[in-house]
Amino acid sequence: MSDDDAATAWREWHEHRTATVSGPYGPLTPTGTHWLSEAGAEHPDGRIPAVPGRWRATDGGVLLSAVAEDGLALDGVPFVGEVVLAADGGGAARSRISAGDVRLPVIRREGEWAVRVHDPEAPARRAFAGIEATAYDPAFALPGRFRPYDEGRTVQVANADGRERGLGLGGELSFSYEGSPHTLQVAVDDEDGSLWAVFGDTTSGRSSYRFRFLRPGIPAADGSITVDLNRALLPPCAFADHFVCPFPPPGNTLPFAVAAGERRLKDALVAGI
Repeated sequence: MSDDDAATAWREWHEHRTATVSGPYGPLTPTGTHWLSEAGAEHPDGRIPAVPGRWRATDGGVLLSAVAEDGLALDGVPFVGEVVLAADGGGAARSRISAGDVRLPVIRREGEWAVRVHDPEAPARRAFAGIEATAYDPAFALPGRFRPYDEGRTVQVANADGRERGLGLGGELSFSYEGSPHTLQVAVDDEDGSLWAVFGDTTSGRSSYRFRFLRPGIPAADGSITVDLNRALLPPCAFADHFVCPFPPPGNTLPFAVAAGERRLKDALVAGI
């Protein structure tokens, strides 16, 4: 692919990403995340403040009990009674439970269940002014190679909510920038084999968000893959505090400036909104 074609593909990617982020159930719309272990301690009856229905964690999932006055729908149909819910897949837009335009996906993290509230009228969505991103630079599209670990590894890393959690890692992604070799520890998707990394660099917390994600895709059979830092992503927690995002594991802070990809949210005042 020529540099011009790559730049055009990047612009299309950025436009699609902006549209997806600003959608009615995108990462700007969470207004609450209610962990059932904590809610149950305060409200033994299963009630969650500002969330209709009664919610309880069970061995098989989350038991939801609803009456007509709760105004809940299950798979788009008004719901009354009890149902056991597994974790929702496919994002908030596909949540099985809704209350009017509000979606209530069930999530699970390290064995703990929670109900997250996604409201299209969330203040963060109304205030969204765009994503500050650097135009495509071919110098940041780097040939790389993936080397899987013999066995998967789990490292404890801090998360955006202040807690430490295990981060599964499947191998290392090696590449060179300006003649110097670098590596990133990456996770491997169990379903399609695509790679994912959380990384920092010398711009982190300065001219870009404190850390970013990279999803370079699926490596070839010989492990070769393009490490395109132009497609560095803001993590979900850059859009809303309700997301739990891992910080970079040891060794994943690059010693140079990744002046590429998504950098941070645009300031609404600076944007003139």
